[in-house]
Amino acid sequence: MDSMKSLGTIVTPPHVCSYLETELAIMRYDFVEELSAEEYEELMLNGWRRFGYSVFHPQCEKCTGCQSLRVDVGRHQPNQSQKRAWKRNWGEVTLEIGTPSVTEEKLNLYDRYHDFQTDNVGWRDKPPKDPEDYNEAFVLNPFGTQEWNYRIDGKLVGVGYVDELPHGLSAIYFYYDPSERPRSLGIFNVLSIIARAKELGKPYVYLGYYVKGCRSLEYKATFKPNQIFGPEKCWIDYLT
Repeated sequence: MDSMKSLGTIVTPPHVCSYLETELAIMRYDFVEELSAEEYEELMLNGWRRFGYSVFHPQCEKCTGCQSLRVDVGRHQPNQSQKRAWKRNWGEVTLEIGTPSVTEEKLNLYDRYHDFQTDNVGWRDKPPKDPEDYNEAFVLNPFGTQEWNYRIDGKLVGVGYVDELPHGLSAIYFYYDPSERPRSLGIFNVLSIIARAKELGKPYVYLGYYVKGCRSLEYKATFKPNQIFGPEKCWIDYLT
């Protein structure tokens, strides 16, 4: 972090983990004034993640469940479920890649998605309920971030945020219309990112933290072959 302009660091006190309720979590957040895609990639290769102008990683005392996961693009082979999701959406769902922005359409979609996840998997975090909060969470970034809008017959059904880095694409966040859940839009989004990375010649797609035992994060390991940044502080083959 020496080459970046830091605005400060926060280390949270131990608190109930958002991913594993039986564990206590400690998170470190470094807030930056400036950060390049190259600098962020270096951090990410060492297990950090980014959200807006903060980079973070867990510093839990007893648990090492949060492990960064990346997909090997060149060797990726979709499983049968992923093939069905691709076939179900290809040709019907259109993708627009552009610059992040705040709209009422996105705010409404995000609220519906968050309410669904709260009821379905017990999310406890608070969503960005107004334009200013959404702008801070998704739109304001230290370097160029892509917004991926998915539509069916003009209707917005999914929104994702993706960082293009020197040697990979990094999925930041994705939300979708709960009424379109049977389409498996989350799987389709990851497959679309992998396909885009292949087009660009990027060797990896980074999917953030994988936590075994966490219902909303375990799906990431189904994209194979993959690697995790393990407790040994290096990337190792995980599920291949």
